[in-house]
Amino acid sequence: MDLKLDGKTALITGSSKGIGEAIAKGLAREKAVVVVHGRDRAQTERVAEDVIIEGGRAYAVVGDLTIDDDVRRLVAEAQALAGPIDIVINNAGGSGDTEDWTNSRPASWASAYDRNVVAAVRVTTLLLPRMRQAKWGRVVNISSLTGLMPPASRPDYAACKAAMNAMTVSMAKAVAADGLTVNTVSPGTIHSARLDARFREVALEQRLAKDAPWETIEQTVLPMFAQVPVGRVGTVEEIADAVSFLVSPRAGYITGVNLRLDGGMLPTV
Repeated sequence: MDLKLDGKTALITGSSKGIGEAIAKGLAREKAVVVVHGRDRAQTERVAEDVIIEGGRAYAVVGDLTIDDDVRRLVAEAQALAGPIDIVINNAGGSGDTEDWTNSRPASWASAYDRNVVAAVRVTTLLLPRMRQAKWGRVVNISSLTGLMPPASRPDYAACKAAMNAMTVSMAKAVAADGLTVNTVSPGTIHSARLDARFREVALEQRLAKDAPWETIEQTVLPMFAQVPVGRVGTVEEIADAVSFLVSPRAGYITGVNLRLDGGMLPTV
């Protein structure tokens, strides 16, 4: 299926690694021009170079999304390099220290909110006016299943992702008449570098061979972490594919939704 993204330009925050990197590469494969963002210049430029080597079009911008001046500068730089931004993927964020209700600190909540929610607001509010004027634009906020199924630990992170979900619906209603769509993608248990390392650590504790194939590790360890009906973890490429569809002209009638990529893990309709 041709997603009709040739000529569209996307800024993907936090795309120097992990899910963001996969999204940037996925959009580039669909012929979008991608602006890779990160805080580490070498890592960010490496992803952009990978895209170019694979035949895509990419640029790199660096900046801290918790600093207003940095955001204004990097957005201006992105548009100077790549032209007007049609698509923004708010992927940057993440959790900090692992806290629970025995040691949760107000400062951690403020920091997490700034890093996950306010950072997305800083970027998006700079890009929305031109999108609305052009009568076309796409915003995707990368949330987490944690925002719908909050665990006892990391309550600050769960609250931030729930806030992103609400932000998406509000924004979608505000800009729908201008030809923009705004959606959320909520990954569940995804095969990241961190998850891989943790699963392999537990596999050794379960006396699996150090060089056991991933499929064996996954089948043994996954039930200890999450009850996923499809019986496996998701991949970053699956997230990238979902995002690529949501930002395409083919998804123009989809807005204000929270698309869960959780293998059926959330027990609700």
